[in-house]
Amino acid sequence: MYEIEFKPQALKDLSGIPRDYQEKVRDRLEEMRDGLKGDVRKLVNFQPPFRLRVGRYRVLFEVAGNRIVIYRIKIRDTQTY
Repeated sequence: MYEIEFKPQALKDLSGIPRDYQEKVRDRLEEMRDGLKGDVRKLVNFQPPFRLRVGRYRVLFEVAGNRIVIYRIKIRDTQTY
């Protein structure tokens, strides 16, 4: 079972997206507590090393022990990390 930890920038990103997508992102992250479920991909030559796709949004994260650390939540159309 993983703990979910948000970096300050990820919380700011989350607050800036539409409320219906905020709920979808939270639901998908809750599903990942029991394992890396969902549309998760390992990224090549990129930090953080994983992304979760939630519709048009991407959640960038890393796994550190029993924690999932969320760094950014960005819309795919305008990804500038």
